[in-house]
Amino acid sequence: MTEPQPDDLRPVDLFDDGLPVLPDQTVDDTDHGWGEWRGDDDDARLIEDRPPHWGFN
Repeated sequence: MTEPQPDDLRPVDLFDDGLPVLPDQTVDDTDHGWGEWRGDDDDARLIEDRPPHWGFN
């Protein structure tokens, strides 16, 4: 049998609720990160500007 190493004896907290390692979204993945300000929803304009081959639904 091998002798226990110092890392084997160290307690490890498996329930650490600290900050996430990686965020869900980075700053450069937002409109603000690209230098744009998010305005109102553009749904009406996007529906009006849809190509004719998309149909009427």
